[in-house]
Amino acid sequence: MRETNQTQVTEFFLLGLSDNPHTQQLLFILFLGIYLVTVVGNLLLMSLVLVDSLLHTPMYFFLCNLSLADLCFSTNIAPQALVHMLSRKKVISFTRCAAQLLIQLILGATQCALLAVMSYDRYAAICNPLHYSSIMTWRVCVQLAAGSWTTGILVAVVDTTFTLMLPYRGSNSIEHFFCEAPALLSLASTDTWISEMAIFLIGVVILLTPVSLILVSYGHIIVTVVRMKSAAGRLKAFSTCGSHLVVVILFYGSAIVTYMTPKSSKEQKKLLSVFYTTVTPMLNPLIYSLRNKDVKGAVRKLAARIFPYMV
Repeated sequence: MRETNQTQVTEFFLLGLSDNPHTQQLLFILFLGIYLVTVVGNLLLMSLVLVDSLLHTPMYFFLCNLSLADLCFSTNIAPQALVHMLSRKKVISFTRCAAQLLIQLILGATQCALLAVMSYDRYAAICNPLHYSSIMTWRVCVQLAAGSWTTGILVAVVDTTFTLMLPYRGSNSIEHFFCEAPALLSLASTDTWISEMAIFLIGVVILLTPVSLILVSYGHIIVTVVRMKSAAGRLKAFSTCGSHLVVVILFYGSAIVTYMTPKSSKEQKKLLSVFYTTVTPMLNPLIYSLRNKDVKGAVRKLAARIFPYMV
């Protein structure tokens, strides 16, 4: 249904990633597999951190927060996208669209802040090992985590307000697979310059600032690692840092193009959004923790508790 120019839009059509039925079926299988791995990986990590006392450290505390944000972020988008891939009527109400937008922004901005906090934690651990315990106290960890979630909420409220305060009385077909601010702004029935500038400035705060801090932190880490005498230690550190930086570049790079480059095509932004909404929530627990020796040990201990006669 198309709304007239005089009537406020009450629902949107999500056009998705493709209108080809065969392609949609393939995308359904792919997205379902990614979502299941995301759920299992993040739930497993959070469970391990909660039950294993050896993982009660600042690094895993932040990873647990990141896993919670990843899990909720993916769940806010993936199930609806999966349903729409198998249905002909890809409709979402204005209210549900607004809720999805708000939740997505809260969790996405929180992830941005948490990744910066985690890079600082690694910087403190590798570059200042003798003072690490006095720098990253549990009080500081809780404050940093709470600050990350608070920042996410504030950023989301601002972006959502500037997006939804505009009138939507024309087209109600969103060229996307979920409700995202740039895609919604293109449907507004008035000039969107003020809203675009507000979202751009917020992007500077929540995207460019954290990624700059992350790059500076890893720069110091790399310098410290190069000075290590142990070749094995250098190789291990570079392998870990390299994996972390791949995820950071994938997440921040796709988000920056989507929110801070208005001249990018809608199709390009739609494809890039797949990376930070579905791929990175799946990769984070795999790269940040499940490859770790301590986590592997925790998995074996948990398996021994659950299946005592099989391990």
